[in-house]
Amino acid sequence: MPGVLIIEALAQAAALLTLKTANLKVDSDSVYYFVGIDEARFRKPVYAGDQLILKVAIARQLKGVWKYSARAEVNDKLVTEAKLMCTMQGI
Repeated sequence: MPGVLIIEALAQAAALLTLKTANLKVDSDSVYYFVGIDEARFRKPVYAGDQLILKVAIARQLKGVWKYSARAEVNDKLVTEAKLMCTMQGI
């Protein structure tokens, strides 16, 4: 699985975490933007048939920008980690 898709999956998991944590409702005008990535590391390859477990934690929220610590694991082994930043518009 390409690294860019793993990062995208982590960003989408971060969006779901934010919506659930902040108890927000979305409509057709709501947009969640992935605005930054830091310290991305790809430790091991992910192959077809692997079960990718996504783990995302909110590090902080300031002025509409959410920061996360994210990691992806296969068989309890770290394959990708990164710090993500996202923001929401229209909510």
